[in-house]
This record gives sequence, C-alpha cells and structure tokens, in this order.
Amino acid sequence: MLTTRDREGTPHGLTINAFSSLSLDPPLVMVAIDRGCTSVEAFEASGHYAVNILREEQRDLSIRFAELAEGRFTGVPWRPGVIGSPVIQGVLGVLECRTVQVVDAGDHRALIGAVVEVWIGQGRPLIFFNSNYTALT
Repeated sequence: MLTTRDREGTPHGLTINAFSSLSLDPPLVMVAIDRGCTSVEAFEASGHYAVNILREEQRDLSIRFAELAEGRFTGVPWRPGVIGSPVIQGVLGVLECRTVQVVDAGDHRALIGAVVEVWIGQGRPLIFFNSNYTALT
C-alpha cells in the first residue's frame, strides 16, 4: 500500500501491485501510479511517500484501499513516519521515501524515491499473484 499526506496533513493512500528496487547506492525505489488516479497529484505534490508492506491477514485493508474512493483511512490506525507519510499500524514492513524524480511512463507516473527509513517486522506477506490473493506454502 502506498501512502502520503498533502500539505494540509490529509492522508492519501492506495493499493499498489508492486514496487521496484532501482538502486542500492543510493537506495532508490520506484512506484507507478495511473495518471487517472484521483490521488496522483497529492503524491507528486507531497514530495514523499511510504510503501507499507501488508501482512497476509491484512487482505481487507488491501481491498479497502483499492476500492474505496473516499474514507480509506477512516478507522485505520496509522502514525506519521519520519518524513510525514502515513505508516499503517501492524504492517509487515515500511519503506519511507523522499521523491527525487517523477517520470512519465505510458499511462502512469513513476515516482522514484530515495529511501530514508526502513522498518521490518515479523510475519508473512500478503501476496497478489495472477490477479488473485494467495499465500506462501
């Protein structure tokens, strides 16, 4: 799940299928957001984002942030990360990133972020493969 906050402090988030490691030195990751997404401007303007890696028992949260147009954060416990992006309580891991470049890529905007903070917890990851949720065996 990808999260950020706008200049007024309002949290924004959406479910993403994947993120990619781009560089180890410096540590960079890339996420892509559909240009038609209503929150793409908030992600670009904020200058930061967090990749919240969900646990397998957080499937409902993944679906909620993929389907709800409004109120995604209602009742969802989170805290501001070190650079301000929402960090969802109970996730498996978090990569907090400062956006260093935005690239047009077909019908998406790719946000390249410098990783400024990493947190890794315990548990099993939520996996989405072949258009369905699945589990590690």
